[in-house]
Amino acid sequence: MSHSHFIIHKPYGYLSQFIYELKRKKKLLGELYDFPKGTMAIGRLDEDSEGLLLLTTDGMMSEIIRSKKVDKEYYVQVDGIINQEAIEKLKIGVEIGFNGTKYITKPCDARLITEIPAFGARGKKIRDERHGPTSWASITVNEGKFRQVRKMTAAVGFPTLRLVRVRIGNVHLNDLQAGEVIELEDFNDNIKNQGNQLYQESESVNQKYKC
Repeated sequence: MSHSHFIIHKPYGYLSQFIYELKRKKKLLGELYDFPKGTMAIGRLDEDSEGLLLLTTDGMMSEIIRSKKVDKEYYVQVDGIINQEAIEKLKIGVEIGFNGTKYITKPCDARLITEIPAFGARGKKIRDERHGPTSWASITVNEGKFRQVRKMTAAVGFPTLRLVRVRIGNVHLNDLQAGEVIELEDFNDNIKNQGNQLYQESESVNQKYKC
């Protein structure tokens, strides 16, 4: 049986799903592209998060990529000028709340970003500049607790204002624009060592989302 695979740049304000059963209207992935029946998001990004999202009709591939063997990298814009001390705390692990209990995050990779990433303006303005400076950091994790990265930056005193996922394994967001979809021939599931070697062979079509 052949399967379909996609990478997308999920815009701000969209749910990482195709069906929303509550009455309140929400923006869903199906508005971005004519996905085939049975397409599912591999993992999720919150409604107010952006960036790289993989989709597939292959449930087995979804399980592989969602595993703790595959790294996920996020660029976060935080409130205030984050410092190296905070970065070191993130690397070691910080205490966050999860399911009503305290949880210590696993060691991760984190670093300061000195240049503002070229993502363009978000769908909804972050805030007025008069409220103080902001800065950017990169955080790479291989676990996925609910709103984990946001909780991590808050734990070291720098609440997240904007979160963009830029990498899953070796699949990168690169210059894919918000709302763009690329259909792939395949996801290569050859995961080596600690899961950093997720390769993709990309062919065909990309469609830019039009507001």
